[in-house]
This record gives sequence, structure tokens and C-alpha cells, in this order.
Amino acid sequence: MIELIHLRKEYENATPLKDVNTVINDGDVISIIGPSGTGKSTLIRCIEMLEKPTSGKILLNGEDITDPKYDITKARKRMGMVFQSFNLFGHLTVIENIMTPQIDILGKSRQEAYDKGVELLKRVGLSGRELQYPSQLSGGQKQRVAIARALAMDPEVILFDEPTSALDPTMVGEVQSVIKDLAASGKTMMIVTHEMNFARKVSSRVFYMDDGGIYEDGAPEQIFENPQKELTKRFIQRLKILEFKIESRDFDFLSAESEIERYCLENDVPSRVKYRISLVFEELLQQLLMPVIGKTQANVKIEYAPAKEEAAVTVSYGGEKFDPADGDNELSYRVLKATTDEVSFAYDPEAEFANTVKVLISESK
Repeated sequence: MIELIHLRKEYENATPLKDVNTVINDGDVISIIGPSGTGKSTLIRCIEMLEKPTSGKILLNGEDITDPKYDITKARKRMGMVFQSFNLFGHLTVIENIMTPQIDILGKSRQEAYDKGVELLKRVGLSGRELQYPSQLSGGQKQRVAIARALAMDPEVILFDEPTSALDPTMVGEVQSVIKDLAASGKTMMIVTHEMNFARKVSSRVFYMDDGGIYEDGAPEQIFENPQKELTKRFIQRLKILEFKIESRDFDFLSAESEIERYCLENDVPSRVKYRISLVFEELLQQLLMPVIGKTQANVKIEYAPAKEEAAVTVSYGGEKFDPADGDNELSYRVLKATTDEVSFAYDPEAEFANTVKVLISESK
């Protein structure tokens, strides 16, 4: 068990942690979410004592590890850390990266450390990679080696600092799968993440961090479906909806595509759904609507429903009545219909944006 008592961390120009009080119970799997700069990584770095708290206490099974007289090596034998940048030694092989801390810190023999390393590489799906160097591995493979290295220390607690943020989106799933397996095994874990659907699936608790500390602490169902506090509500609402306002033909569509990619990553949108959202954005906006509606402004809203793995793209625009089904670009409309579940059009001459097209997208299509 870890208890944080009035934990505070100050830097010269910022105080990310003002007064943090919480208890992490054995077996808890806690995802830590929130806007950038709200102290998420600082919190777990303080728990690992990679950052020294300005004040307050951290009790690990009743022992104050912030006490200057405490041997911090004892705590680090009981807590493992996985970093977003892997932190593997490039001059060592995969197996040597896993063996070295076991030998240096735990005092194991080389054979014991080797056997443990081989066992853990098998567990994370990397059997046969023992003699390769980190430079020969993909990002996802490097992170799985880093997880194996942390597990080799037999920690009571594993701390993950954005474990997938440095990875190509195609490699995120393989690392998440390993973490899910660890969560199912009963290991106590704290995970700083920006991938909300992953946090929802893997966690027993979620910390939403804001305003200098743990602003709201609850079950995933509470935090993501029924947050109790105002800042949490605003954050979750922003996650669920991505909006664009198109004011001219000069709109930066490339930048918007990057925003869609980020939105899909944060919400763990399945690749098939993500592809179709991008396709709808291109075909509906760029091919069907922009050539016709001209200077008229348009609003675009993208909503993803994780429980159903469904997305809706709604485009509202002014001007005269125009249903894209009646336009000249028959090919783009056929592509739009073929790759989505439903395309509907409505016209309300009394509304500010009289025309509305809504497209529904699901994983099963």
C-alpha cells in the first residue's frame, strides 16, 4: 500500500503538485489522466523518488520513503518504472538490459538473472530476441523489453509514464496488450496515459489531475460517464467531441487531419473506424461540399461512442438547400455511402446553418 500525505512539488516557475492526499491499495490499477502540465508524470516520478517532493510524505507499506534517513534503494526494489522513452542501454543486448539490474541491485547470479530474463521475454512475446540490441527493435518491442526489465525486479508496484506516447500508432496495441495482461494478474500499477479508452478498459480507478493535484478519483464508469466535478466534466466532454469551424476555402485540411489522428489516438478509436472518419472528412468535406458551398461557413462535429465502437460525423452549413446526394460528384458520394452505415440529410431554413449532413460509422461495417 502507498499513502500520499500532503504531497507538494514546487519548481522555480510552477507548482504541479500542491497538496496531494490519496491511498493506492494493493492490486489497484490506476490510470492517471488530465491536460498537459497538470503534474501526472511528476506524481509518479515523486512516488519513485526520481523527483524529491518539496514537502509531504510518501508511505510505502507504512515506511516514509521521503525521510532523508530512509535507504531509497529499498523502495526501488519494490517499485518498477517504465518510461515513455524506453531508457534501454544501447550498448547492451536485450537480455543484458534485463539481467544487469537484477545482478547489480538484487544480487542475483548471472544464471538466475538470465533464466528470469528469458522467462519474461517469453511473457511479453519476445522470445528469440535475447541477443539483439535495442537498435534492432521496433519502438513497441523496445517498450516490451523495458516492461520485462521492470518485471525482472519482482516489484510490488509498477509505474508507467506514458508508455505508448513515443510509439507509432501501429505499435501501441502490442504494448497495451502486455499491460492488460499485467493488470489481470493482480499487479498494482499506476499508468499515466492519454489513451482514454485504454484507461477505461484496464483500470480499477482513474485519477483525473488538475488544479494542482488529484482533482477527481473514481471508477472508470464514473470518470468517463458521470464525472462529478466541473473540470472533469469539461475535460471528458472535450475528449468525446472534436469540432472544426470552416470559414473559407483556405481552411487547413492537413492540420485538421492531424487533429483527427490525435483525437482517435486519445480515444483508442479502432483503426477501421478511424480510417472511415478520415475518409468521410475527405470525401464529404473536400470533394462533395467545399466545391459547392463556396464561401459559406461550415461546422464539423466528430463524436465517438466507445461503448458501441461507433462514430458520427455531423456537418452543418449555410446557403441554399444542398443535399450532397444531388450533387455532380457521383463517385465521391458512392464511396461515402459504401464505407459508412448511414448518410442522412436535413434542411431547416430557419436555422443559422440550414443544411445538415450526418454520417454514422461503425466497426462492423
